[in-house]
Amino acid sequence: MATYVYVAAQDDNKVSIFTMDEASGALTLAGEQPVSGGPSLLAISPDRRTLYAGHREEPEISSYRIDQDTGGLTQTGSVIPPGQPAFLATDRTGRFLLSSYYADGKAAVHPLGDDGSVGGAPTSVVNTAVGAHAMQTDRSNRFAYVPHIARQNDNVLEPPKNIPAPNVIYQFRFDESTGVLTHSDPPVLTQDDFIGPRHFTFHPTLDVVCFSNEQGCSVSAYRMDDAGRLTALQTVSTLPEGVTERNTCSQIQFSPDGSLLFVPNRGHNSIASFSVGGDGRLTPAGHVATEAVPSAFSLDPSGRFVYAAGSATGQLASYSINGDTGELTPLGAYAVGARPMWVLTTTLG
Repeated sequence: MATYVYVAAQDDNKVSIFTMDEASGALTLAGEQPVSGGPSLLAISPDRRTLYAGHREEPEISSYRIDQDTGGLTQTGSVIPPGQPAFLATDRTGRFLLSSYYADGKAAVHPLGDDGSVGGAPTSVVNTAVGAHAMQTDRSNRFAYVPHIARQNDNVLEPPKNIPAPNVIYQFRFDESTGVLTHSDPPVLTQDDFIGPRHFTFHPTLDVVCFSNEQGCSVSAYRMDDAGRLTALQTVSTLPEGVTERNTCSQIQFSPDGSLLFVPNRGHNSIASFSVGGDGRLTPAGHVATEAVPSAFSLDPSGRFVYAAGSATGQLASYSINGDTGELTPLGAYAVGARPMWVLTTTLG
């Protein structure tokens, strides 16, 4: 078994492939896969044999067979999606690929071949609203959510454009036998404050899901009931007290055992850590400085290391994780190319 780290550099049209030292977390470049059209999204199949890439400059989704011995990639398929993809994830069976479309205001599901390849027409395309930023199914594979931010084109390197977006979470039922999406009841969960839910992560054992709030610079935790309905549990800031500089949140991830939660801050340029209680409630555990505009990050499957990409610096910062406190200790940084927009870690072999 070996751990690999994949980094999509949008402006260099490549995916870098690193091997990870299991003891130290140090990375070694194993290869680079040319990927045209601005690769900005990555996802992996549940069996870890297929990697998916979303292309931003030339809207496309492509699939790659992963060599289990080297981590190398061989393209197996591609499809033109119903817009410019903003997020990719397989369903829990690995039979379908879910995608959201920020500029186009859509969510879609594509069937996957027996070998995990993409290429077929979508089984479902639904209209949501502009600002659709992510899409995943829950642990039961019966429900899917699509968060929508509160302000469009919110680049922290520029003044706010103040273009409103919906500031809602769309809720769907997902049929894992057909790949069809239908609206839940209620179909939309509106937000009371100007927080802009962006990405989300499911707790590995609790019926709790946490959303990173792009404009609110916070995390909102929700309980899920048997019908997939979300009930607000808690919202907590990702910033240290007193910080007023321009900032937005990006991705979010639980540690494998669900005891910790991490969220990068773009602008403050830090990674916020939280401890997670037995009821899913969060307690701030600290911050560590990271590369400028950390739009993407990923924990390794063991939960001992984290890698964060600075989309403004082209560097991938690495940290060790204190599993008891959530404290992050800087280890080093690696050049990964212009505008790295996605980081994905996996164990192969």
